[in-house]
Amino acid sequence: MGDRSPIKIALAQINPLLGDCSANAELIYQAAKDAHGHGASLLLSPELSLTGYPPEDLLLRPAFIADTQRVLHHLCARLAVFQGLAVIVGHPSQDALGLHNTASVLQDGQVIASYHKQVLPNHEVFDEKRYFVAGNAPCVFTHQGLKLGVLLCEDIWHAEPAANTKKAGAEVLLVLNASPYHLEKDNTRLAVLKERTQATGLAVVYLNMVGGQDELVFDGGSCALNAKGELVLAMPQFKEALAVLTIHDGQLLLGEITPPLTLEAQVYLALVLGTHDYVYKNRFPGAIIGLSGGVDSALVLAIAVDALGADQVRAVMMPSPYTAEISWIDARELAKNLGVQYDEIPISQPVDAIENVLRNQFANLKPDATEENIQARVRGTLLMALSNKTGRLVLTTGNKSEMAVGYCTLYGDMAGGFAVIKDIAKTLVYKLCHYRNQIQEIIPERILTRAPSAELRPNQTDQDSLPAYEVLDAILMRYMEQNQSSAEIIAAGYEAEAVSKVTRLIQLNEYKRRQSPPGVRITARAFGRDWRYPITSGAKL
Repeated sequence: MGDRSPIKIALAQINPLLGDCSANAELIYQAAKDAHGHGASLLLSPELSLTGYPPEDLLLRPAFIADTQRVLHHLCARLAVFQGLAVIVGHPSQDALGLHNTASVLQDGQVIASYHKQVLPNHEVFDEKRYFVAGNAPCVFTHQGLKLGVLLCEDIWHAEPAANTKKAGAEVLLVLNASPYHLEKDNTRLAVLKERTQATGLAVVYLNMVGGQDELVFDGGSCALNAKGELVLAMPQFKEALAVLTIHDGQLLLGEITPPLTLEAQVYLALVLGTHDYVYKNRFPGAIIGLSGGVDSALVLAIAVDALGADQVRAVMMPSPYTAEISWIDARELAKNLGVQYDEIPISQPVDAIENVLRNQFANLKPDATEENIQARVRGTLLMALSNKTGRLVLTTGNKSEMAVGYCTLYGDMAGGFAVIKDIAKTLVYKLCHYRNQIQEIIPERILTRAPSAELRPNQTDQDSLPAYEVLDAILMRYMEQNQSSAEIIAAGYEAEAVSKVTRLIQLNEYKRRQSPPGVRITARAFGRDWRYPITSGAKL
């Protein structure tokens, strides 16, 4: 290659607001200013950084596409002030073939190169074939004597785009991403990047978006691997950041390596970021949570305080005659530990009023889940009234285990705007509470040790009607994430009765889940974007 001067590449791990192209352009401009100040001559921004990801059906509106082009042109002109700095921007672009997912290299007021994403994902939460036409050519541009190849997200997960980019002369691969988080995703990404370096013999610079977008959380975690597949840069997860990487004579020099997070830390930070961005990007002034004295609402309250600040969170305890005294005590202690506004609103009077109105209709009928649901729905009504009056968003407290089997009440505990732990199995709820208490002991120990209960009838516990959560969650994981049949789960050693009950409840309660609020996606198979089962179905699975 010969001796060449060192090149500094900046990676802008930014958090765009989807649809606000002007604001996102300003984020890119400020990152360019910082990068230029650090002596960088090249700045990477994430996939579709100008629009945010995923724009979904905004991409079907001609006025939106026209706005992205206007903002891109204006940004290109503004960036010219940073002489010698090239900036790669992700944006949609239109040509005679259709709409493309594009990355363009902007330098000195001009677009000097553009790349159209070749592999359009249409799996899990991705639906890019609905909007984009695939590109069919590599993009290699020369920067200070170094030939750099550009790829977009899914391209790096397949061998051919990287191989063709190398054939086109690339000496280093630059990969712009909007890759959402799920459990173990960081390890999977690193394994794929190592495969590409081994196959091509090229170093890879991998930049990822950060931030919450509806159900999705983008974790950042940008990194770089040298041509040997060795990690030379690791940026933090779940934080906006700018990192500068040096390339000397085609080789990536060792940069800062952020230590990896534990699994519990990753999930907790994902929930905090997802909650923060959902509340503030949708312009809510804060959050309201129904506090029960149980583990689920305790976790949601802790996440909300960490995401929004104690002064923006209100906790409401709504006791009934079935609420145990220890639930009151624990709820008060938790609220005090977290420093939030705390109110107690007994529900006996409105529940009695509703039951009195229905007395003639319910005559000679035994009490059942109907009366339990009235309690839950009164609580939901009170929370929504407080939300309407204050403008704050109600955060629901149901977990994935409950959502799966319908152990939740429509228009009751499901009432709200955002379901923080919707994708968190009950067993993981406990792990996250212990993790948070390791940082600061805020959740009373008794909340973590007493038997879980909805407290809607005397001496009730969840296990009156459900298998032990360790069993339930294991069945759910096999059925949902691994697509195992009931027969396969039974063959793995689980009791036939428990398997039959759980899978039947999952199928019966699809109608409830369709009406539930969005929530942070944590697993590779969450209820929502990547769970698309029919409500009406005779399938036996």
